[in-house]
Order: sequence, then structure tokens, then C-alpha cells
Amino acid sequence: MIKRGATRLMASFALSLLCGGAVSGVALAQEAVPSEPDGSPVGQPAPETQADAPVEGKVGSEDFEDAFPVMVSNPVDQASLEPAGPPLETWTMDAAQALIAYIQSVGEEGLDPTDYELAALMDTAQMGQSSQLDELASRSFVWLVEDIRDGRTPMEAREQWFVIDPDRDRYRTRELLAEATSAGNVAEVLDRLHPAHADYAALKAELAVTPVEEDARRKLIRANMDRWRWLGRDLGTIHLITNIPEYKLRLRAGAKTFTYKTIVGKPGRTATPQLAESVSGVVFNPTWTVPQSIVKGEGLGRRVLDNPAWAKQQGYRATEGQNGWISVVQQPGPTNSLGRMKLEMPNPHAIFFHDTPTRWMFDKDSRALSHGCIRTERALELAMTVAILGKGASKEEAVEIATSGKYTKVMLPEEKQIPAYITYFTMGTNTEGELTTFEDIYKRDAPVLASLDQPRQQNRSGVSDDEVIVIENNPLAGG
Repeated sequence: MIKRGATRLMASFALSLLCGGAVSGVALAQEAVPSEPDGSPVGQPAPETQADAPVEGKVGSEDFEDAFPVMVSNPVDQASLEPAGPPLETWTMDAAQALIAYIQSVGEEGLDPTDYELAALMDTAQMGQSSQLDELASRSFVWLVEDIRDGRTPMEAREQWFVIDPDRDRYRTRELLAEATSAGNVAEVLDRLHPAHADYAALKAELAVTPVEEDARRKLIRANMDRWRWLGRDLGTIHLITNIPEYKLRLRAGAKTFTYKTIVGKPGRTATPQLAESVSGVVFNPTWTVPQSIVKGEGLGRRVLDNPAWAKQQGYRATEGQNGWISVVQQPGPTNSLGRMKLEMPNPHAIFFHDTPTRWMFDKDSRALSHGCIRTERALELAMTVAILGKGASKEEAVEIATSGKYTKVMLPEEKQIPAYITYFTMGTNTEGELTTFEDIYKRDAPVLASLDQPRQQNRSGVSDDEVIVIENNPLAGG
């Protein structure tokens, strides 16, 4: 167990790197250890469930209601609806030539110029302005916007990808088309859609120097460039991003980056999915409600009840109902399977970041060992840093809570919740800033690479139809 003095020294070293002084403490909830059947702390609400849709009330008398029934039960945001039909604008010859030039150079971005009807566009432009040119140029521009902004890879090739890209709403296709044609700044409009992340720039630079004969390497570079397009262009000034095949988590806060080793899900149904969620709070000294697959399936419940001395040593408490139902909750302490902290990150997959008492596992090179959730090294340091950056606690409060040994949930104000991205890049920069390839541990490269050889897919969905595999968290898996 980490001593108070050692924890203070560690916190002082790590947190002194952060800017500014102490921030005000907000929403610190120190609780007794939980004993509810679902594992919620006493005094804390159970996990939220989706509320039922509101029932529409009657308008006026029943006669009026019968004559004029309510047709819409929920308000509709009319501003979010785009006009029907394909986007179409009038193109000047200068704008059309600028579009042609842009398509000719789009190979530098890992895209294929032939996807955007380049030959037909050039032939049509030679005949001067026409309705045919307007239609063809508008369509090619729209396809470019979609691929640069959203990624070229169709959703069915993005295995276990559950990120909703916000750029579709931030950068509206029709608005971009209208701006490019009216102002004649085609290249400027399209350039602002490319990923702004340094890894994308590194991959682009590598593509430029990779000979065309090295087709396999070029395709791998292009595939990973496209993966950056799947994410939002702006990840946030402060954010967490983990790359599953690299076994690393990075906390970025402005110009500062803190890096942590990770343990991720085993291949198969416990593979860690790709998500974009928000950290809403930090739980220090967490409890762990043991899944029934272990309580009943592996006999842990009966073992805890029949061996009280062993159960106390392991931190387990069990309750048995009159119907024979046994629930087991592991209390905070050095043996707790979640370690000293977990980051609250509500999502339908039940994936979150947490500590582990088996820290020797971080010394392994291959760390796809967990049941889906992501274990992080130096987890207490990470938890305190997140609590401070999210303005859930001051430095002093964070240290005090972390060393208390008591279950404590620190909630972050909604406007300060920290974006967290779980990604899957098989080529990217390592902690030394060198471009590196990583093992394709879940074999997710093949469908992305195959899609590069297929014609561009039109009318692509922005939502995955992959199965949502709810992880029954078992931090004991893999040791």
C-alpha cells in the first residue's frame, strides 16, 4: 500500500508540471463503502437509466383533441435539417480549375484522385461553364468533403468503431460548397477539414518519402491516415487518448503530455472497442461489485461466505438473500481488483480506465490481457491529475482524498469533463516521437486495407451497426 508521504512526493512531482496554482474544490463526495446489491455506494444513486419518453398531454378539450390531434410529440430543430436533393452550386471556371488542381494533389493526403471523377471533370471544364460542369464539380467537391472530413473507409470496415464524428455537424457540406464557390477559395475550404493532429502530419510526411514500389507500406500509412479522419478534428485542449496496439495512454493538457502504459482487452469478445466518451468523475479507493459469472459461475459467493478469514484478507463482503441470491462486493484496499482508482466514463460498453494491484503486468511487452477495460500504470497520479485538471479538486484535496483509503467519488463539472478517446492505430509516433508500426493485435487492419482497393462507397452511414458487447468487467482476467 502506498504510504502517505510517498504519495505526496509522487503527487508533488507529477502535479507540479501542471500550470497555475490550486483550483477550487468542486463536488467532493466522500462516502461510506457501498453495500447496495448493485454496488452503488450508500447515499449514491444507482446507475442512471434512460428515462421514459414524456407522455403528451391533451390540448384543450377532448373534442378539440379529436378534431386536431397532436402530430408531433417532440420539438424538431429545423435548423439542423438540410435541404433535400444533392448539393448544387454554380461554378466559375477559376473555381473549377482550383478544384481540379486540388483533386490532382489529393494523393498527398492518402486519397485517390480517380475517386472524384477527375478525368470527366477535366473534360467537362474544357468546354467552359455549363450546367453539366456545375453538377459534376459540385458532386466531386461533396465527395472530397465527405472523405476528408469523415474518412473514406466505409463503416462496415471499421470493426468495433463506435465513435460519432462531430465534424459532420461542425462543418456542413452545403455551407462549405456555397462558401467555396462564392468566394472562390476551394483549397482553403478543403484544407481546414484535414486532421490537425501531429500524428497525421507525420504519416503524411512518411507517405511522401515512401516509394510507390512499397505498396504494402503505403497502404498501411494511408489506412492510418484515414483513421485520424474518423475522429473529430478538434480533440480538445485537454483530453485522454489511448492507442490500443501501442499499449499506451496519453493525457494531453495544452503543450504538456503525460504518458502511461496500459493493459487492454484480450482478442475476441473481450477486445477493447474504439470509443469517444467523456470522463465525468474520478473514484478514489473504489469498490468492485463482482459479476455473477464469478459469484455464482465460479463459486466465489459460497467461498466468501464459508471462509470469512480468507474473505476478510481479500477484502470481500458477501450478502445472501432469502432466495439464495449472493452478492459480493470487494472493499477498498491493497487487494481490490480495481486498484486505487477508476475513471467514471459512462458508456453502453461498460468500458473504463482503472488501476490494478498486479502492477508487474506492465513490464510485459504484449499487454492484451484484460477483460476489456483499460488498466493504467501510475493510476493514482493519473486520477489526481484528472481531478485537478477537471476542477473537481484542488491539489491539496486530491492528495488528501487519494491517501484517505476511503471510497470517494470526485465529480467533474459538466463543462470541465475531459474527452477520452480509445483508438486503434497500427502506425503512429511512439513516446520518443518516432514513427512506428504496432502489432495488429485484433486483426482490424485487413478490412480497412481492403477498402482502399475498392471503389469509393457513396451514401455511407456515419453510425456503426457492429454488435455492442457489454463488458462484464472482470479485472481478475489475465492475472
